[in-house]
Amino acid sequence: MKLNCDMGESFGQWRLGMDESVMPYVDMANIACGFHASDPLIMQHTVALAKQYNVEVGAHPGYPDLVGFGRRSIKCTPSEIEALILYQIGALAAFCRQQHIPLSYVKPHGALYNDMMKNEDILVAILKGIAAFDTGLPLMLMAQADNSRNELLAAQFNVPLLFEAFADRCYTDDGLLQDRQQSGAVFTDHAHIISQALQLAQQGSVTSNNGNVITLNADTLCVHGDNPHSIKAIEKIKSALSKNKR
Repeated sequence: MKLNCDMGESFGQWRLGMDESVMPYVDMANIACGFHASDPLIMQHTVALAKQYNVEVGAHPGYPDLVGFGRRSIKCTPSEIEALILYQIGALAAFCRQQHIPLSYVKPHGALYNDMMKNEDILVAILKGIAAFDTGLPLMLMAQADNSRNELLAAQFNVPLLFEAFADRCYTDDGLLQDRQQSGAVFTDHAHIISQALQLAQQGSVTSNNGNVITLNADTLCVHGDNPHSIKAIEKIKSALSKNKR
């Protein structure tokens, strides 16, 4: 089970995240492309850092919302979303080309990610944007109990899918993430986080907030590296998954 993490989300002299500390422990870096965060120098540096640690690079495009960090839904037409996806992928791909490494996948950010999971028109627009760049470039999206509809849509554009799950988030009975506004939606106890990570890796499932076991066949786990507490959790998850392989 690969670990993915959002990175390169600083902007100018404003710093967010601890990329240098977390990069050695992850397998996939979702690098911001300048719309919700980042700038050309940050993108260039983060791609080089990923290359240094042999980490796969993925484009992390979002809505054009630097002020709101891409957390706000912006009313865009499907053609606008298709174009902004293509634009951001192309920008990051240029830095990958400079470093002589491939761009490996696309994972939308924030509100765009959430909207993609709820609105089929937005998902299709994102698939079109990816396909316009490279039909072999995978899209990363949230693993659900039933992924068949998303798989069918992606197949129409010959875009492979990567499914992700979350070790530090509470799931509902329908296989969705519990609202962050609700108590217990985000786990902070390392033992609980590691337990859910191992359950996902070993059994392909999570236990919901009501105690029901939900099947989630995920390819990758999303982790967060924005503070020393979360980095310590990543280290423990990586160690636990490595021991599980032996």
